[in-house]
Formats: sequence, C-alpha cells, structure tokens
Amino acid sequence: MLSRRLFLKSGALIGCSAAAHPWLTSISLAAAPGENRLVVIILRGAMDGLDVFQPYGDPALPGLRKTLSAGPAGGAADLDGFFALHPALQPLMPLWTAGEMGFAPAVSTPYRDKRSHFDGQDMLEAGTGTDLDLIRQRDGWLNRLLQQMPGAVSETAYSVGLEDMRILDGPAPAKSWAPETRFRVTAQGQRLLEHVWHDDPLFRQAGGQAMEIVAEGLERIDEEKGPTRDIRALARFAAGRLNGQTRIASFSIAGWDSHAGQVQVIGRALDRLAAAILTLRDGLGANWGRTTVLAMTEFGRTARENGTGGTDHGTGGAMLVAGGAVRGGRAIGGWPGLGEGDLYAGRDLMPMRDVRAHAAWALHGLFGTPRGILERDVFPGLDMGEDPRLLA
Repeated sequence: MLSRRLFLKSGALIGCSAAAHPWLTSISLAAAPGENRLVVIILRGAMDGLDVFQPYGDPALPGLRKTLSAGPAGGAADLDGFFALHPALQPLMPLWTAGEMGFAPAVSTPYRDKRSHFDGQDMLEAGTGTDLDLIRQRDGWLNRLLQQMPGAVSETAYSVGLEDMRILDGPAPAKSWAPETRFRVTAQGQRLLEHVWHDDPLFRQAGGQAMEIVAEGLERIDEEKGPTRDIRALARFAAGRLNGQTRIASFSIAGWDSHAGQVQVIGRALDRLAAAILTLRDGLGANWGRTTVLAMTEFGRTARENGTGGTDHGTGGAMLVAGGAVRGGRAIGGWPGLGEGDLYAGRDLMPMRDVRAHAAWALHGLFGTPRGILERDVFPGLDMGEDPRLLA
C-alpha cells in the first residue's frame, strides 16, 4: 500500500523532485485552543549539557575536563557565579538577561545504561518511562496531548520533511510535506489528476491533501545563505504558522554526537540552536511573549573528557527553555555535584529530575491540561512532583 508520505515524495506521477538539504529536519505543527504557543526542539545526538551550561563553580570539574567546559576562563559567559554559557550561545545572552531563557541542569528521561541514540530518542519523543512502555506506546506525547484537548484542530497538524517525528505520531491525523519539494501543476493538470485518481480512494486522499498543502504555500521556504541557512528557514516557517492558527510546533536539530573534536562539533550545533531560537523570536514578534521553547535531548554525555577531545554517551543532561512566556534568567532545579561519589555509575552526571516533568508542567501552565491527564495519558507513569515554575 502506498502511503501519503511516499506519494508526496514520489516524482513518478506529477514531476515532484525531492531535493531536501541533508540537514533539513521534519517539523510537526498543530492547532490548539488559546493564545499560548509551544515549540519543542529535539536535539538529536545527545547534547553535552556540561559544556553548554558549564558548572565552573564545581571544584571537581577541572579534574574531569582538561580542555572542555573551562567556564569564563575559556571564553564562556558567566551566568550566576556557578554556571557559564558556552561561547557559541553568546547571542542568547540578551534573552538570559531579559529573563527569557533558562535551563534545567541534571535532567534525563528514565532511559538508563544502554545509551543508544535510537532508543533514547524514541523514549524522549514517546514520553514513556520504561522500555516496556515504549514497546506498548506507539504514539508520541504531543499527539497524546492533542487527543486530550477538546478544542484541538487535528486537521491542521502537519509533519513536514523527509523523516517522521515520533513526538506527533498517533491517532490525531497528520499531513506530510517536504519543504524543499517542488510541486508544480497547472489548473488544467490538477483537473486531469483529479479525474485520474477519482476512483482510487488512496490516491484521491493523498492527492487532495497535496493540493491543499500547495495552495497554502507550505512548500515555499526562502533561500538562505550560510551554515545556519536551513534551520533559520525552518524556524521562520514555524513562526509564520505559529502567528496563525498553529499553537504547537516541534522540529529537531541534529549534530550533537561529540565523541571526538567536541569543540568544533558542539560549536556548530550550538550555532544552529541559537539561530533557531533567535529566528523564532524575530518571526513571532508580539507572540514571542506567549511562547515557550523547550530544547530537549535524549541523554547527556560523560562527565570525563575522553582522549580524543570529546565525550561519550552518558546519562544526565540539560534542557534549555526560552521564550517570552518563561521565567528565565536562572538554573531550574538542583545540582548533584561532580565528585567521585556523586556521579551516576561513576561516570555520568547524576539526573536530579525527569525531564518529562518539566515538559508536563509547561503543558499544564500553557494549556491548562490537568495534572492527572498529564501523568496518566500524556506521560504514562510520570510523577510530576513539585512545580518548577517554568512559566512567568
């Protein structure tokens, strides 16, 4: 059976040519009631939170990292006398100063010890608590949120790009499109196609949705220049939708797997993250004040630097929060310490809190989703614990 996604990617029928940039990611969007906006950015590859938000005030850090995470002495910007912001995120310092950016150190999903990117990302997007739950739960936590929102308009949920994002998978309907796919057909050609696929329900549905998406202009993303071109275009596209009826957007940024040469690897990835957030802010305009951005990763990296100037797969990581709706300018949550007896399994930053709890409290504040629904249906088995007061 030919899926909608395969139909829209195919060039055999109507001259479509999928020429997506290799860095271009999927984006999922959905309409929901109210005026608050949520953007979830999945950081694929395990971002090193100890390098992004450098705990230079922890006396054990210099012994673990000889060349990484040197704090202000290495060019990072001091945040609060204990943490410093990686130099590549310096463009976001005005957001920190304005209280529009913060971070949660030492967080993770319940995923432990196996340290597989694929499993870790699946668990993050599915929002489950155990591997067994992951097998049972085939949908994503944003899709389950939509199912619990009486006023959600699921017909306007899209998955745009060349890869699926599990975070919005599920019974709530979605449409698919690749932003750089060229889909050109004249009015006469459209009538001919409609006649051809009229008696084929599969092609009639897929073709009709493709025409609808093209009519809305979703395939038009401005050409950009520079290494952050694609992510700026994607963020601008998301902002444009969020300024309309869309209230929830999710996309991913890859490139965080820094086993070797971490200085270069993480610098490039952070440039893209900063560009995405600043483009969202600029594009949203007044709606930035009603927006919350959650940047989440599947797990952290080892506390110790390895012999190739990188770090290996770990456990505890960090979550970045931004937006005019957040209560930023602070580290959100406790710090476990980096002493020998403080590390998880003697090698990783010890998680202090389930990252799903922060996401759940954000959903509670933004959309009024009851705690019981969040703990039972959206994030099965989660104990949200105390409110971290993410929102202003």
